[in-house]
Amino acid sequence: MLEVINVSRFLVFLLILSLAFSPSSTVMAQEPQAKTKTADPEQEKFELYQRIGTLTGIPWYFLAGVDQYERNIKKKDSEALKRLISIDIPSGKWAGFLNPNPEDQWINSISFFNGMGKDGSGDQLADRQNNEDILYSFAVFLASYGYTEDDIRIGLWEYYKRDKAVEIISEYAQIYQTMGTTKLSGNAFPLPLHANYSYRSTWGDSRGWGGRRIHEGCDLFAGYGTPVRSVAYGYVEVKGWNRYGGWRVGIRDLNNVYHYYAHLGGFNKSVKIGDVVKPGDVIGWVGSSGYGNPGTSGKFPPHLHYGMYKDNGRTEWAFDPYPHLRKWEREEYRKKKKR
Repeated sequence: MLEVINVSRFLVFLLILSLAFSPSSTVMAQEPQAKTKTADPEQEKFELYQRIGTLTGIPWYFLAGVDQYERNIKKKDSEALKRLISIDIPSGKWAGFLNPNPEDQWINSISFFNGMGKDGSGDQLADRQNNEDILYSFAVFLASYGYTEDDIRIGLWEYYKRDKAVEIISEYAQIYQTMGTTKLSGNAFPLPLHANYSYRSTWGDSRGWGGRRIHEGCDLFAGYGTPVRSVAYGYVEVKGWNRYGGWRVGIRDLNNVYHYYAHLGGFNKSVKIGDVVKPGDVIGWVGSSGYGNPGTSGKFPPHLHYGMYKDNGRTEWAFDPYPHLRKWEREEYRKKKKR
């Protein structure tokens, strides 16, 4: 009898040990640690672009380009900006224009009414607020036109009905593809800090050559040959002569801002239209070109005319770059002191 009790106690002891070191207890012990991990929304988005791209055959960088474009044209109080994916497909397109229920989530009825909504998350619903459903639905829409770059551009035009939107999204895609990531932030001052330069706010000053107009930019005075640098990650849209700006370069960044560098004395020959540049890349040199036919120079002191233009999905307008220049200059000085 005593031996039976001892055996029972031994078996209970073994059971306690097995429970203590079972996989479930290990998971429970690790759970608090998992909760302390810091979420990285940018990495989460990047992985979602890649996953949906693999499922649909649409390159991830085009999906990232669409999402970034949508993020840039939204108003600051837009509900779409609170989501991981900012693409906002109108309810009519999502559910189908003849669908009596514009908030329909049932995939069968949405399909019946030829809506765009698809189930990307696997829950058998097409939720217009679900990140996976949104991105998957847009990718499937693009895939319906084909998988080449030209096919995708046609799909983008059919959705936005705006040439500029197709152009900008394609440029974003090129930036993301070239850099291999969506984690692209930071700016550079357009002139080297060690250069002898000066500038002040000249926004809105009157200009007379070529007709009455206002000064849409900021003049940074520096000596001939001072390097001119890209202030952001961007796509080179324009390079060549303009009778007002002389030799100039135009670069579009990931915030829908077009950066205009004018009156250059020369270009960096390795930078071509269609190239992707990084903050600090030299794109040309300070000069005094402009106000005439190609090659005209010397009508004013050497300086860089720097302008910024914003696209909101409908139109593009100029705004004062001076506050941004001051901010980038201060940030670069701080970085320099830390070295």
